[in-house]
Amino acid sequence: VQLQASGGGLVQAGGSLKLSCAASGRTFSSYAMGWFRQVPGKEREFVLVINWNGGNTYYADSVKGRFTSSRDNAKKTVYLQMNNLKAEDTAVYYCAAGRIYRTDGRESQYDYWGKGTLVTVSS
Repeated sequence: VQLQASGGGLVQAGGSLKLSCAASGRTFSSYAMGWFRQVPGKEREFVLVINWNGGNTYYADSVKGRFTSSRDNAKKTVYLQMNNLKAEDTAVYYCAAGRIYRTDGRESQYDYWGKGTLVTVSS
């Protein structure tokens, strides 16, 4: 599975942005999809994970109530809708695919990673 995140950009605080992660490969629908983010100089941080059919999503406390995720398995794409953005949401955002839906946020459970897309929130 190859992943490509896109949709990043510059947005004002309080605004919204929607990221996409497009996948290649025939088994996309069998994977849980995670979103992570990383600020330069800091460790990568778990954002959320969505299960194979979009029926379950687990959020990090820092984004709960502001971020949501959805997926379209026919299009092999997962989305990250970010609302009410804050300056502290500024980061490079990564999508990742893992065989098992788990809510511990561990990077080791993900088998495939995409290149990140930069989100900058101006205050």
